This record gives sequence, C-alpha cells and structure tokens, in this order.
Amino acid sequence: MSTLSWIIVVALAGGLLSVVAAAALGIALGAQRIGILISYAIGALLGAAFLEILPHALEHGEPHRMAATVLFGILAFFVLEKLVLWRHCHHTHCEAHDAHAPAHDHGRSGLLILVGDTFHNFVDGILIAAAFLESTELGIVTALAIIAHEIPQEVGDYLILLHSGYSRLKAIAFNLLSSLATLVGAMLAYLALSELQEWIPSLLGLAAASMIYVAVADLIPGLHKRTELKATLQQVLLIGLGVASIAVVQALVGE
Repeated sequence: MSTLSWIIVVALAGGLLSVVAAAALGIALGAQRIGILISYAIGALLGAAFLEILPHALEHGEPHRMAATVLFGILAFFVLEKLVLWRHCHHTHCEAHDAHAPAHDHGRSGLLILVGDTFHNFVDGILIAAAFLESTELGIVTALAIIAHEIPQEVGDYLILLHSGYSRLKAIAFNLLSSLATLVGAMLAYLALSELQEWIPSLLGLAAASMIYVAVADLIPGLHKRTELKATLQQVLLIGLGVASIAVVQALVGE
C-alpha cells in the first residue's frame, strides 16, 4: 500500500478499535456499576492528562505558554459548561439544580469530554501521519501505541457519557464521531505537516484542560456525596486504578 493508504486505514481502524473495545468493556461491566466506576473514569482522565498528554505538550512547547494554554482551556470549558447550563435553566424552574432530578448532569460533562477528546484525536492523527511519513514500520508502531493508550481513556469517556445521560447507543455513536478527528488530523498532516506541527502543543494543552476540568469540576464533587469510609476507600482505589491503567499501558508500549 502507499503511505497515504496506510495513514487512512490506520487512522480509521485505530479510532474504531479503541472505541469498540471501550464500549464492549463498559457494556460488560453492567449499568449497575457505571456510577461506581466513575471513580475509575476520574483516574483515567487525570492519568491521561498528567502522565501522557501534558508531558508530550511540554516536550514540544514552551512551558509558560503551555501553562497559559491549559489555564485558558479550563476557563473556556467553564464558560462552555455555563452555556450548556443556561440552555437547561432558561425558565424559573431549573432542572439542573433540582434535588429530585435524575442523577445525570444533563449532558454537561459528556459534551466537554467530547470536545476535549476531539482535540486529542486530531493530534493523534497528526502523530500517526508524521510517523508514517518517516517509515511504514514507525507508523505501525506509533499507531499501536496510540490505540493502547486510547483504550483505558475511552473506557473512562464512555462511562462519563453514560453518567451524563447519554444512552449506550448515543455514547458509542458520539465516541465514533469524535474518533473521526484522527482521520482529519492525519489527512491535514499529510498535506501540510510542517504548519500543523506548530499547533500540536496547544491542541494537546486544550485536550488536557478538558480532562482536568471534567474530572475536578464535574465528577469529583459527586463523589463527596458518599462520605462513609467504605465508599471513600472504594473511590480512592478506583481512582488509583484509573491512573495506574494509563501508567501501565505507557510502560508496556515503552513511552
């Protein structure tokens, strides 16, 4: 196959495999455990942000600029969440603040995760194309490493979409749609790699900001509703497991 054919096939297959694997694992866990496993999702998000994405961003970008990008991203996602809240709260009675409302958050955290994941997938596409332009072997290894990194994060994203009120079908569909950003990034990189490489640190910073914001602002406060010792220990264990899953995959692929 030509280099372009390899890039297209791998970009599509990589996104599909990671999303399907994450959805299959989420379905196997069962709906009853979704609420409990939000703790795992928090760990996976924070692990991906601090152990994978930010180190790559800092490696290719100036530290002060990257810190400012992450700060801007967190503030931007706060404003975006406010806009989503206003959409639900334009009447006197605001369902989003009703104590008797359903446990989900009316799509807020799910929307923010999809935005951030799209940035992340776009950058993954650029990295895949850059590797294939160097050599086919390097491209395949890079793609396998990216897929391996994506699976635990996609499991977390899938759980968050369910927690946010999405149906299983919609959660899978939106994750698949977001994964198409990998192909877009790969194709743009193939056509104009030198120009896009300058944007990689900033895009990674925004992706990390979305993960940090959702984990800290939307998901962790919900854990504080259960204050008993057993629940707290369970939450800490699952958060640690989420972080560890990212670290283990990194070690296995030699990152």
